[in-house]
Amino acid sequence: MQADIPLTRDLVLVGGGHAHALVLKAWGMKPLAGARLTVINPGPTAPYTGMLPGHVAGHYGRDDLEIDLVRLCHFAGARLILGKATAIDRAARQITVTGRGPVGYDVASIDIGITARMDLAGFAEHAVAAKPLDVYAARWRGFLEQVARGEMPPEVAVIGGGVAGCELAMAMAHALQSAGSAPQVTVIEQGPEISGVGPRARARLLREMARLGITLRLNATVTGIEATRVQIDGQAAVPAALCVGAAGAFAHEWIRQTDLPHNDGFIEVGPDLGVIGDPNLFAVGDCAHMGFAPRPKAGVFAVRAAPVLHKNLRAALSGGRRRAFKPQKHYLKLISLGGRSALAEKFGFALAAPVLWRWKDRIDRAFMDKLGDLPVMQSAAIPAEVAEGVHEIMRDRPLCGGCGAKVGGGVLAEALCALPEATGDLVTGAGDDAAILRQPGGGFQVLSTDHLRALIPDPVQMTRIAAVHALGDVWSMGAAPQTALATVILPRLSPTLQARTLAEIMAAARDVFGQAGAQLVGGHTTMGAELTIGFTVTGTRATMPITQSGAQAGDVLLLTRPIGAGVIMAAHMQGLAPGRVVAATLERMQTAQHREADILAQAHAMTDVTGFGLAGHIQMMCRASKLCAVLDHAAIPIYDGARALSDQGIASILLPTNQADAPVEGQSDPLLHDPQTAGGLLAALPRDAAERALTALEAAGCSGHIIGALEAGDGPIRLR
Repeated sequence: MQADIPLTRDLVLVGGGHAHALVLKAWGMKPLAGARLTVINPGPTAPYTGMLPGHVAGHYGRDDLEIDLVRLCHFAGARLILGKATAIDRAARQITVTGRGPVGYDVASIDIGITARMDLAGFAEHAVAAKPLDVYAARWRGFLEQVARGEMPPEVAVIGGGVAGCELAMAMAHALQSAGSAPQVTVIEQGPEISGVGPRARARLLREMARLGITLRLNATVTGIEATRVQIDGQAAVPAALCVGAAGAFAHEWIRQTDLPHNDGFIEVGPDLGVIGDPNLFAVGDCAHMGFAPRPKAGVFAVRAAPVLHKNLRAALSGGRRRAFKPQKHYLKLISLGGRSALAEKFGFALAAPVLWRWKDRIDRAFMDKLGDLPVMQSAAIPAEVAEGVHEIMRDRPLCGGCGAKVGGGVLAEALCALPEATGDLVTGAGDDAAILRQPGGGFQVLSTDHLRALIPDPVQMTRIAAVHALGDVWSMGAAPQTALATVILPRLSPTLQARTLAEIMAAARDVFGQAGAQLVGGHTTMGAELTIGFTVTGTRATMPITQSGAQAGDVLLLTRPIGAGVIMAAHMQGLAPGRVVAATLERMQTAQHREADILAQAHAMTDVTGFGLAGHIQMMCRASKLCAVLDHAAIPIYDGARALSDQGIASILLPTNQADAPVEGQSDPLLHDPQTAGGLLAALPRDAAERALTALEAAGCSGHIIGALEAGDGPIRLR
């Protein structure tokens, strides 16, 4: 089995370009045993260039043109690092990523595209480059909304009269017309004519641009960009509430700062797509310079190069033979004309018709379907003959990670009830968030431990989440974090990969605990079936720590973090969750809650919402305080995307147990029982104190929600 083979080599893909996306799909269909795959990209999605003009024109929604790298990486068994690569050390084989420590590699490939950012006065402040595409697309969507609200005039200037500039100008003019505006779109070209096409195609483009009311300024040299206009040497300024730079392809500046062989910033590669003089590096797509066969910067070459790159990456990792890439000399250009019509050009011939747009649409959708329609991951086959009870456990879903893999609250409580009562310096033991001990010199110390089965393959993110999760027990008791010991189970790795992984884990743990005011003092490691990370933590408090038993009738319940992380992670592990939803949830889960804890330090009672779900933890507080809770359903915050996934029937395997352990009267809502990992703090405090806490939380850049109140009596939680 793949899981039994140790991981010995690190393959790192820098950038989520078209070629790398196709490599991920191919890798998922047939992984290379022993290789660990990592992808580094600034965001969880990557835009598909072929559909950008259609998106700008309004023919496609945002989701239509975005390649979901989170789902692709999950399918490929790869970890996704959301960050921007800024440097590469070829001697140490490390890639520097913004906001993160170095990422080690044995073999790496670079597919980061190009930028259209121009070195013009005022460009950085008042313009947007057409590439990177995701930045431009987001800016365009915002501008179109402002025009629709009457906050901006429909004035657009496009710097660059090549195919890309004209295509985007027509798309923007069409979208503005469709929104009921009278667009004023101007294309500014330094040369004497539209470039990048032959005479026939150029003539047709001019007719289509004129039909859309687009003005073309030729022989125009831009001297500067201001907030409302573009200055041109010797000509009248062009009015522009939005200025788009599309005048050529420029290499990313950080590549120029490396020792990589490059041609004006574009990485020089050989026929095998390997970086010249470096057997461990590859580059592909627009960021590469194919000196052996120079070609224009066009996505078609990246798509065609993907199978060769995939083959050669595997060869570099396994000592195999590499293939040569032979790009075609001529290719078909399909240019969108704003509306649902397109222009085709090849061998000097040109034709424009709506049927060509439909043809282009089918090609583009087929490409996206190839990357979006991923085979369903099959669960392990159950033997024909098994002991009773096996089918009941395994028929559900794959074992969840994080708190979704916890033992149910009822089973745990039954096991803990056999422990002896607290004696001596031990004030409280099992039953609360952490044990409380008296300190010899006065004051109290809290002690807790927790560990998580990996939700994702990235050790750094998992470490941050596990550290925040473990600290939740200390924060919920109003204590100041003090020390931490790590417990790390690594999958079978070579010594080199062990060192890289542990270095990443320790750096991430030191960062989280240091931010919280605690010190990481050591720990233990072992190898096992899968990555598991945990921490034993201590904290101190001068007065008696906050417990779950101090709540009072009339207190309100304040929650600092949304619920729904469990269903999102369960969907992610099945390859069903949208990448943006997963990325946003993980980002929140790894964010420390020390500011929230400080603000809520005078609560009557407090706990953190984790594996037993919101209802389970509220019920534990109610039982400890001998009260009952009434919740305001509409006030409970929910992670974006969680409701839709829950409505599809997706749930953590712990959900049925949580529902049985903490019944709720009123409207049924599975999310109330959804197990949370690194969940929010839940505090019981008087309403006026809660209102002050909400104001303080907002001022600190945190969030809080009053979700219900506590009353005298007992019984199940009531939902209104």
